[in-house]
Amino acid sequence: MLVAPVLADMAERADITVVTQDDPAFPRAAHWVVHDDDLAMSWHNRIETVPTLLRVDNGSEADRIVGWSRKGWEEFSGLDDLGNDLPDFRPGCGSLSVDPNLSDELAVRFSGSKLKSRRLELASLEDDMEAMFDRGFTDGMPVVPPTEARVLRMLEGTSRAPDEIVAVVPPDLVECSVEKVAVNAVMAGCRPEYLPVVLTAVSAACTDEFNMHGLLATTMPVGPILIVNGPIRAQIGMNSGTNLLGQGNRANATIGRALQLVIRNVGGGRPGGVDRATQGSPSKIGLCFAEDEEGSAFDTFAESRGFDRSASTVTLFPGEGPRLMFDQKSRSAESLTRHFAEMLRVNVSPRIVMQMETVIVMSPEHMARYRDAGWDRARFLAELEALLMIDGDDIVAGADGIEEGMPTFLAGHQLPKFPPGGIHVVHGGSRAGLFSTTIAGWVTGATGSVTVTKEITR
Repeated sequence: MLVAPVLADMAERADITVVTQDDPAFPRAAHWVVHDDDLAMSWHNRIETVPTLLRVDNGSEADRIVGWSRKGWEEFSGLDDLGNDLPDFRPGCGSLSVDPNLSDELAVRFSGSKLKSRRLELASLEDDMEAMFDRGFTDGMPVVPPTEARVLRMLEGTSRAPDEIVAVVPPDLVECSVEKVAVNAVMAGCRPEYLPVVLTAVSAACTDEFNMHGLLATTMPVGPILIVNGPIRAQIGMNSGTNLLGQGNRANATIGRALQLVIRNVGGGRPGGVDRATQGSPSKIGLCFAEDEEGSAFDTFAESRGFDRSASTVTLFPGEGPRLMFDQKSRSAESLTRHFAEMLRVNVSPRIVMQMETVIVMSPEHMARYRDAGWDRARFLAELEALLMIDGDDIVAGADGIEEGMPTFLAGHQLPKFPPGGIHVVHGGSRAGLFSTTIAGWVTGATGSVTVTKEITR
């Protein structure tokens, strides 16, 4: 309303057209006022702020000025004495065409659809949420209906083309585009800024090394666990502190879920089909968390995987559900390490060695023992691995009357509990509480799954 008198004055002295968005009589009902009732002119001319002055030559924009500035408007229009009773400058306000409540639908209406996914028409009396359940698109929890507007907004989170193929998704080996990942990210409840993490996770999960098909087909209760490192943790608001493995943080909760929905909805990996887990675990819904790099006495987990600290990465570990490691009395690194070793001897089974890997999510109070002792990651792992040499006599089949066990030819040998490099240490959690977590893995190597780390790109 501030510039209404200025516009009327300009209309009397020059050939101008005023485009008004919400009131056809603003600044007045006149032949030089055009009502942009559907906001098409504002959208196509990329108007973000009102007022905006455009100079048009031969039907094309030659220049523009945004907001109110007496000096700027006078120079721009060539007219003197504009708005002498007004402040010298005001920045203006947001255009309706960029209103968050309208911008997505305007993009759908005016940009021309670039989405190739099939449209699902719902009956007028169908409930969107229930329709997703009925058609088998969910993981058992409600999903966000992936409208075209929501998917387009999600795609703003990446510079990659919607039709670019991200991966061939098992078990059905279906090509999955960026757009298809975005659809499932919407359903999972992701924000657009999470999409690069989801895209990278899908790419990692569908490698031969990670073997997502095998992870589905096994009757063990394992799924892809996502560990995020680097600057993107803070950029998208991930949780690496209190309750990092639990609920409450949107990024943590939805990124892992989005990956699982891609596997289900694109690849066909559904429980009772190829997914044959005997009992399953929460990791099959989606488990994703960030490392507390700043509070660790060790190098970052990504650095231990060969990446620079400045890189943003996501690591996929084939794991079960988290398991508590309780130690409130150890005050030395040596004592705590011995306790970790006792805990890890029963990883998956005390009778299995050299076949599965593990993740230790070490809490800040436990990490403090190693900081105080001056231990780094290499020292901790060396001490721990030495304590995890197992007497083959104790774990072969038939020992102590237990039929389960390793082959009898391993009797008389000292055996490492884990294969080389099979203990992964990540730092995170609340600064109060002498508890850590271990996460057991699935069969590693060529017959199982290898932990995969990829750098996140936009």
